[in-house]
Amino acid sequence: MPDPKRIHSQIEKLTADLIGASLCNEQRFPVIKEQPDGLIDVNFGNVTNLSIVLRNRPYKDVYDELERNKSYNLKMLDGAILQIMYRFRNSEIESHRLAFFPSPYLEEFQNNPEIYETDEIYADIIMKNIVPFPIRFDFDSREDVHKVLEHPKSHLTLGQYRNCRIPVSAPLTPYCFISFILRNFYHTAYQKFCEIITPFTDVFSDTIDGLEKRLVHISVPLSGEKWKLSR
Repeated sequence: MPDPKRIHSQIEKLTADLIGASLCNEQRFPVIKEQPDGLIDVNFGNVTNLSIVLRNRPYKDVYDELERNKSYNLKMLDGAILQIMYRFRNSEIESHRLAFFPSPYLEEFQNNPEIYETDEIYADIIMKNIVPFPIRFDFDSREDVHKVLEHPKSHLTLGQYRNCRIPVSAPLTPYCFISFILRNFYHTAYQKFCEIITPFTDVFSDTIDGLEKRLVHISVPLSGEKWKLSR
């Protein structure tokens, strides 16, 4: 089971890999912070200005404030923002927030597709029918938060829909999250660079309830299973 140090190390290495692959041009390396009551946070060190995400505000306003305050781990070359935050209690994962905020300013790429279509990082965003929207994988095991079916411990939220909580079988590691983003939203770049992204095989144990398995849900690779980014 990944602990805070292993999660920190994983984020650090994956950040360096993405920089090396020229997939991001701004980054904040992870930090570990010990809190009272046995809590340990692994994040990008500036998580005090995240309330904007929960407000009833236009997506561009949310994105602009996150970008202005540098409230992210990674900023991709196309402007997309990735947030990777974990909280542990006595070395056991208690919560995580793994978010992808694509840039709402894609007009430049879409209005001049011939300039960008040969560059792997932009190849998947030059279509005019693309609608940027945020994606967030949340995990929270606290008893006063988790409610079977209504609020799964691990879930996926699409857009900013308040009650969109698609059950997920387990918490995601940083590698699992980043591979999901690369494969699905930067597929052309993924095909070229997947072999130079360091694979990590450790994952968290399942947390999904039996009733939630009866719903449409997302399955995370099983604990101990060896897998890697590949074509």
